Amino acid sequence: MKKIQVFDPALCCSTGVCGVDADQALINFSADVEWAKQQGAQVERFNLAQQPMAFAENEIVKAFLDFSGQEGLPLILLDGDIVLAGAYLGGRVCGVATERAGGCRKSRHEKRD
Repeated sequence: MKKIQVFDPALCCSTGVCGVDADQALINFSADVEWAKQQGAQVERFNLAQQPMAFAENEIVKAFLDFSGQEGLPLILLDGDIVLAGAYLGGRVCGVATERAGGCRKSRHEKRD
């Protein structure tokens, strides 16, 4: 099983889906991550506001922040390699994490290819 690490920008809580103006992309991504975890996927999320040392201690993330700044977040690593920056994977996080073609559950918010 592949390991996904998500380095989120500074969010109000661990998932960013708190408050009245929660970003729909974060809501969808958080739901997909939870589903993938229930399927046995290894997904870790780090919030810059709550876990800054995770950013500082990872050489890839530190170099990315030195080059792009926190405006480039989120940063998504797959088995230690950068696969996406500046956006969330959407429903495809499930397929990547669980090694299933076509992703996981169909979200009512996202069309599948």
